[in-house]
Amino acid sequence: MFYLTWAIWIVASDQLMVVASHWPIACSMALGSFFAGSTPMGGGSIGFPVLVLWMQEASSLGRDFSFAIQSIGMVSASLYILSMRQPLQWRLLRGAMLGTLVGTPLGLLYLSPLIPSLWVKVVFSVLWGAFGIFHLIRLSSLAAAASGDNLKRAAERETGFVLGLIGGGTVAALTGVGVDMLIYMVMILWLRTDLRVAIPTSVLLMAMTSVIGLATQWLMGELDHAIWPHWSAAAPVVAIGAPLGAWSVSKIKRSSAIGIVSILCVLQFAWLLFSQAGQLGRWGLLIVLLSLVALVWCYLMLYGRWQPPKKNDLL
Repeated sequence: MFYLTWAIWIVASDQLMVVASHWPIACSMALGSFFAGSTPMGGGSIGFPVLVLWMQEASSLGRDFSFAIQSIGMVSASLYILSMRQPLQWRLLRGAMLGTLVGTPLGLLYLSPLIPSLWVKVVFSVLWGAFGIFHLIRLSSLAAAASGDNLKRAAERETGFVLGLIGGGTVAALTGVGVDMLIYMVMILWLRTDLRVAIPTSVLLMAMTSVIGLATQWLMGELDHAIWPHWSAAAPVVAIGAPLGAWSVSKIKRSSAIGIVSILCVLQFAWLLFSQAGQLGRWGLLIVLLSLVALVWCYLMLYGRWQPPKKNDLL
């Protein structure tokens, strides 16, 4: 249905040359969509830095593009995950979905207009840079982790709601991605959830957040229509790339995809420092670097609080 609708729209509006001219973003999202389905990183984790850090587009356009492209790719991956009955952390996820339903529109309405574009780039780069460094340090133990039970069942819905509310209202409202990474980090740092459960759970949450974010921007009349040429080129790629990534989770070594995307996260942070050094200045660069170090340290301390699972407990 999607491909038929897309083809009719492209032909009827004579957009074929526009699609062809935007091949760089389509190529980028071929990689991004695969990682969106196979890791806790939304497709916007590739699309946002490509548009904002490389192509020098506005951060608001990067965010709106992330919402729009993930509404195709991550929804497609979610349908595959549900149809294959992959295990999910449902209690946490239901609460997080309700939280993002409230938090994302509030963040877009009240927080997003207050944050300068430069600091949106910084927030994105620091969060994803710290994510990458942490995973490169602890990759082998993360890949071996089995599901634990460090939350009482009654508290999981409330915890999920808070995660969705905060993640949707802050990082997702600013960058178009991130609430998936937040719930993923809680699952592996606190609940010690197996990656094969944590990753698909984060995909479903980001898919819903993307649809909510896109709908909110459209209803408010704030959607940046400059996203559509990029979207028209990338959408047919992500529609199949994201579910292919979700399929690969059960077929390839779990650490492989996480390791690759972690390296990309570190590289985009290095590119931020290089490309924005003039705007940040000496003190700005120092603050950014200290924030990265502090966040990585927090991740490592939280992860070290729990004993690794016993070999007999692994799935």
